[in-house]
Amino acid sequence: MKRLVLLGGGHAHLAVLKSLAERPLDGWQVQLVTPFRRQIYSGMLPGWVAGHYAIDECAIALDALAERGRVALTVTACTDLDLSANTIACADGSTVPFDLLSIDTGPEPALHHLPGVLEHALPIRPIEGFVAAWPGLVDRIARQRHRFDLVVLGAGAAGVELALAIHRRALTEGWSHLRTTLIGSADLPLEGVAGRARHHLGQLLAQREIRWIGERRAVRFAPNRIDFTQGASVGFDACLAVTGAAAPAWPAAAGLATDPAGFIRVGRTLQATRHPHVLAAGDVAAYEDARPKSGVFAVRAGPVLARNLRALSRGDAPAPWTPQQRALYLISTGDERAVAAWGRWTWRGAWVWRWKDRIDRQFVARFGADTAAGG
Repeated sequence: MKRLVLLGGGHAHLAVLKSLAERPLDGWQVQLVTPFRRQIYSGMLPGWVAGHYAIDECAIALDALAERGRVALTVTACTDLDLSANTIACADGSTVPFDLLSIDTGPEPALHHLPGVLEHALPIRPIEGFVAAWPGLVDRIARQRHRFDLVVLGAGAAGVELALAIHRRALTEGWSHLRTTLIGSADLPLEGVAGRARHHLGQLLAQREIRWIGERRAVRFAPNRIDFTQGASVGFDACLAVTGAAAPAWPAAAGLATDPAGFIRVGRTLQATRHPHVLAAGDVAAYEDARPKSGVFAVRAGPVLARNLRALSRGDAPAPWTPQQRALYLISTGDERAVAAWGRWTWRGAWVWRWKDRIDRQFVARFGADTAAGG
C-alpha cells in the first residue's frame, strides 16, 4: 500500500484532513506527523491573551480530525528529509517513509540572528510554547508591586494585536504598574498594510500609553536588555519576541528548491519545483506568484492542496492555482473592537470585531466534531 505523509498541522492541512474525513483516500495509508495534538488558531490568540476566549475555544483537535479521516497520527517533529530514500527523520528517533509528501509545517520564528533571545525572551512561536508560558508571565506581573516593563519585539499584525491585548488584560486585572513598549523596524507599526490603518493604530497605541519605538533592529539580547544596530538599548522585565517568519533548515539541506530565505519553491500546482512527489503550502512555501506570509493564503491553499493530493494519488494531473492578489487584514485592538484593511481601504469599530469574531469562530468550528457530516 502506498503512503501519503502530511508533515505539519498547519492551516492548509486542516482542509486536507477535513477532505479525508469526508472521503478517505482509497488504496493509500495516510499519516500525519506533527509536534502537537492540536492547532491553536493564531487569529484568536490575542483574544485569549485579552481574556475574551478560553484556550479551548481557539483550539482545533488534530488528533480527532485525523481519526475521523482514518489518518495515523505521529506526534513528533521533522529533523531531516531524505529525498533519495523518501524518508523523514523525526525528533523521536523514528523514520517515516512516504511515496507522496505534503508539507505544511508553518514557519519558525526569525530568531537565529539574535544571540541570547531564547534565554532572555519568550518567543510567540511555537504557539504551544507561548500558551504554556503565558500564565507564568501573568503571575509575575501580578505579583510585582513596582513598575513592570514588558517589551513586544516585532510590530507586524501579531505584535500590534498582542500589545493591545495585553493593555486590555492589564485594565481587567488592575495591572496599573505595567508599562508596555512595542518595538519595530519601520517608522510605523504594520509595515505593508494600508497607510490609514497604520496611522490609526499608531494613534491608538499612543492613546493607550503603549510606547512605540520604530526604526530599530535588534542585534542581541542580554539579561533584561535588548541591544540594537542603532540607538540606545531598551531594558525590560519580560520580552515577547514576535518577529517575522523564518524557514526551517531541513528543506534546503534535503535538496528541495528554496528561495533565498529557505522557503520551499512550489509551482502553481503546489508541487515542489524539482520534486513533483513533494507538495508544500502555507508559510513554509514560496509560491510561484509571491505572496506575504499570511494565514489567509494558507487557508485558501488548503482545498487546492486536498484536491491535488487526491488527483496525484489516482495518477491524474493536479490543477493549477493562483493565490489572490491581496489579503484582508482584521486586526483586533484588545477591547472588542477591530480594524480592517483591504488594499487602501480601512474600516474600524465594534462591528469589525464582531465580523472578525464570527469568521474566527466559524473557522475553528469548521474542523470540529461535525467534520465527517455531509461526506
